[in-house]
Amino acid sequence: MPKGWCWCRLEEIAYVTSGSTPNKESFASEGIPYLKMYNLRNQKIDFDFKPQYIKAEVHNGKLKRSRTEVGDLIMNIVGPPLGKLAIIPSSLPQANFNQAAVLIRPLLYKTVLTKYLFYYLSEMSEINSISTKGSAGQINISLTQSQNIRVPLPPLSEQNRIITEIEYYFVLINNIEQSQIDLQTAIKQTKSKILNLAIHGKLVPQDPSDEPASELLKRINPKAEITCDNAQYRKIPKNWCACKLVDICSFLSRGKSPKYSEEDKTYPVFAQKCNLKDGGVSLEQAKFLDPSTINKWNEVYKLQTGDILVNSTGTGTVGRTRLFNTNCLGNYPFVVPDSHVSVVRVLKSICPQYVYAYISSDSIQRYMEENLAGSTNQKELYIGVLENMHIFLPPLAEQYRIVAKIEKLFSSLNNIQKALEV
Repeated sequence: MPKGWCWCRLEEIAYVTSGSTPNKESFASEGIPYLKMYNLRNQKIDFDFKPQYIKAEVHNGKLKRSRTEVGDLIMNIVGPPLGKLAIIPSSLPQANFNQAAVLIRPLLYKTVLTKYLFYYLSEMSEINSISTKGSAGQINISLTQSQNIRVPLPPLSEQNRIITEIEYYFVLINNIEQSQIDLQTAIKQTKSKILNLAIHGKLVPQDPSDEPASELLKRINPKAEITCDNAQYRKIPKNWCACKLVDICSFLSRGKSPKYSEEDKTYPVFAQKCNLKDGGVSLEQAKFLDPSTINKWNEVYKLQTGDILVNSTGTGTVGRTRLFNTNCLGNYPFVVPDSHVSVVRVLKSICPQYVYAYISSDSIQRYMEENLAGSTNQKELYIGVLENMHIFLPPLAEQYRIVAKIEKLFSSLNNIQKALEV
């Protein structure tokens, strides 16, 4: 213990009391704010989250003991978790709180001592040392235990210096965290810009010796509707052409509705949740086919490396696009898509990674969003929207140059993002 400090019990320096539980008739649509433990969020009071009120006569009568004042410290005593703390803000000049917390009101020097106690208890060593009781997964600290919490008490001037130092570093940390958030946002925006440049022929230089995309398309799909000189597409580079997505696909279809098996884990089914939110694909959450239905699935439905998988139902997930690789199969023989996933499989002379980048771009994601069908709660991307999607097609050699450039730039950005997460 430093010179000038002393140990004391919490009740020796503060009024400590527990909260109260009113009956149902005590609540009202407006009145005195009544704090529950879900209002203690991120070590602050958030009364905008599920606010509840009690009648003024209850607040000043039966629940008089648990009335709060601005600057009081509230600590939860029922967990897990324990250690949620918050100082009553000036926006709550009157409030009350429930039985899952205690109020801590310093007897003297309230402004300074409340902050000191807030930071001291937030460190958690003292709270973790308390022998808690409880059952059925619940742990409790009693009022008596709260009153007997040990506090290392510095001189008042040193309390002020400790608070100033802590808050200085918290501001510094918050600034760093905000800078990280800003940088992550910038990375996301940069990736979007890269894709936008890529699909408009502005990411890599054109090579006049490349076979024109129109000639490529005539060779691989003579029936394709090719557009080179439409005014809408005149800004795309020479040797590029525009066509519909269906014109460059060997397979463009939704999956099927499977019959699942609870016991057999041989044949996984690719569902929307297999298209991971943060990128990539995974079969960890896949369900499995009833093996007696295998013959109902044509070979064409078995996913292949280079397949572009588009989530096609559900608010918040529809339009999510990922590139499939059979590396994710592990020991599974194959995987088939369910009816909520659309498969885009391009012709052999088209670079699937380019088409994946094209569909992932903001403009095409927006196109899909604007053409969704269904209600607000159940949006659906019909296969016809994908079939009729116009795509700007570069020469094949340029498709691969574009993909190589995207991968190089994205790799650098991903390295920066990983460094931020350390």
